[in-house]
Amino acid sequence: MITITDTGDDDRLDRAFLALADPARRRIIARLSRGPATVNELAEPFAITKQAISKHIQVLEQAQLVTRTRDAQRRPVHLNPLQLEALTAWIDQYRLVREGQFRGLDAVLQAQAILRSQAAEADGQQTKD
Repeated sequence: MITITDTGDDDRLDRAFLALADPARRRIIARLSRGPATVNELAEPFAITKQAISKHIQVLEQAQLVTRTRDAQRRPVHLNPLQLEALTAWIDQYRLVREGQFRGLDAVLQAQAILRSQAAEADGQQTKD
């Protein structure tokens, strides 16, 4: 069984998943996966104000999913790959457990299928005799 013992980890996960619960923020993350962008660039495909996009970015920053840098007049937003990798690792630990369980179930089902096939063959040969 997998447990989270560090409440700091638990809080970070909560913030990250809460941030990703919003479709606009997921679209922002998807856009940033192609490279850094300014607030204006991120706001282009949305029918909401730049101020609303800035608030979404703040939520993503608080979840440590994105960072901002200063480049002269520009303040590009970047994905934080370390935080995304941490989320992926957390999800993967559960996925790997489930995959192991499914592999075990597959083996049981395959063994049962073989036994049924052998029993059917034995029945077929008995009726021929």
